[in-house]
Amino acid sequence: MARPPKPAGPLVQIFGTPDSQPTRAALRFFKERRIDVHFVDVRRKPMAAGELRRFVERLGARALADEQGKAWKDAGLGYLSMPDADLAERLLADQRLLNIPLVRVDNGFAAGRNEPAWKALLAPR
Repeated sequence: MARPPKPAGPLVQIFGTPDSQPTRAALRFFKERRIDVHFVDVRRKPMAAGELRRFVERLGARALADEQGKAWKDAGLGYLSMPDADLAERLLADQRLLNIPLVRVDNGFAAGRNEPAWKALLAPR
């Protein structure tokens, strides 16, 4: 049985929610550049622990946390200081705390609405 052809462009994954304005901006950014995107709605299918750990290893847990978001404030985390390992576990347990969208392009990573980082992920290496 033959394998389907590999897409011509980079492999792009976007983790977010469809009602999030920053997620829609990321989807639009890549669509405008005619790049196929694999979108994962984290409300319907939460990120796997290994996938979230890859983001933490590359960006750090602080970059993945939405410290200005409602979920962060409702959880009372604004007054706590915790090491990255504890924060990563908290993010895995409650993915509403994530700074979405989380974007992965091949082996490059970006968190939040960050068009310069998205452009850098697409730059030839």
